[in-house]
Amino acid sequence: MRVIVVGGSGFIGSYLCRELKQRGHSVTALSRSPGNDRLPSGVSKAMGNVTAYDSMHEAFDGMDVAVNLVALSPLFKPSGGDEMHDRIHRQGTENVVRACEEHGVSRLVQMSALGADSQGETAYIRSKGNAEDAVRDSSLDWVIFRPSVVFGEGGEFVSFTKKLAPPYVTPLPGGGKTRFQPIWVEDLVPMLADACEDDEHVGQTYEIGGPEKLTLAEVAEVIHGAEGRSVTVLPVPMALAGVGLSIAGKVPGFPMGADQYRSLKFDNTTADNDVGAFGVSESDLTTLGEYLAG
Repeated sequence: MRVIVVGGSGFIGSYLCRELKQRGHSVTALSRSPGNDRLPSGVSKAMGNVTAYDSMHEAFDGMDVAVNLVALSPLFKPSGGDEMHDRIHRQGTENVVRACEEHGVSRLVQMSALGADSQGETAYIRSKGNAEDAVRDSSLDWVIFRPSVVFGEGGEFVSFTKKLAPPYVTPLPGGGKTRFQPIWVEDLVPMLADACEDDEHVGQTYEIGGPEKLTLAEVAEVIHGAEGRSVTVLPVPMALAGVGLSIAGKVPGFPMGADQYRSLKFDNTTADNDVGAFGVSESDLTTLGEYLAG
């Protein structure tokens, strides 16, 4: 099978390219900067930008499956402003769909996000919802994944938490009670690969999370505890935190802005974890603490 991984040189993409290659597939990694030492030998590289259709559509010619992983991080404010979410997620996905349809690629595996909703509370969630609409409205055999935060070597989640919640004493919006369901990248990518291969997943939307639902405060405790540091959380009222983060978001280097603050108002957890659709139980998955201890 010939698979093009859009965003293939990124964090999740490099793991998925390796997984697909090990399964015997022909794999092409498409990205704006395809040079990446993490990609295994034998993976072809193509240059293209999902926001510029003419730069990327030819790479889809002759492919059987496309996986769209291109995304801005929900953790950090984008340098181009919140409108970049729409440009990358909605418009970029529309271009991927068009390239698949025009070049005869029959299946699209789309990486979305928990809570994706075109009427959602954040620019990130709205753009992910609009992207899902573009996929469902297409003529393609599609599969949509909605994961919680993904962690692993090369990912942002651990480093972001360290920056947002430094050790010893740290103020957190709402006392850090927002819940996450972190999933290890090496647990996630086999499911993505299965979705490329198996017809039973076509037309399905999967909410995927790890084995634990942890508050932001608990995440910080696990991460710093793995390095022998303690964390004492000082609760900051959400309203006050919103004002502070909106102001601090204008400071260069500060990781959050108003949109990221709004995301802390709702949990990033599954209602029903769909890992069982891939023959996996939550007890089979790696916890954040186990990963850090390894």
